[in-house]
Amino acid sequence: MRFIESIFESILWNSRLFVLLAVVFGLIGSITLFVVASIDIYGVAVNVFNVIISHSHPENFHEMIVGGIIGAVDLYLIAIVLLIFAFGLYELFISDIDAAKESSCSKILEIHSLDQLKDKLAKVIIMVLVVSFFQRVLHAELNGALDMLYLALSILALSLGLYFLHKGGEH
Repeated sequence: MRFIESIFESILWNSRLFVLLAVVFGLIGSITLFVVASIDIYGVAVNVFNVIISHSHPENFHEMIVGGIIGAVDLYLIAIVLLIFAFGLYELFISDIDAAKESSCSKILEIHSLDQLKDKLAKVIIMVLVVSFFQRVLHAELNGALDMLYLALSILALSLGLYFLHKGGEH
């Protein structure tokens, strides 16, 4: 009976290696988003250069530039979420990352518990939502005082949420 128990426990322990799928594909997704966001910013820079060369100023030019850059920042933040997720899963389920221990800037990716991983992910995801909110606000049409009031209240709520999120992190 002890032999069967030993085999089962070995299989159970080694099944944690399936986490490597999430780690590898999380890294692939992260790299993909970093590349796509960089291409988006490159596209915005090319558009700005073309406008400078042609001495024209298209309608909504500033909104187009800011919207494109904010969209890229949004993609960068999601890429960071995937990166933190991949590093955290690897450290929690597979092994500590030796190269990270030797680095002086490894604290941001250092994960010691599932709660710590969730906290780091939640903070970055909230920043993604904030950036997405501002991207949508940029293209919103305000048709009167009530729309302006809603916009002001939503920005106030967002600011208060960020304040309390930051305040909660100061232990």
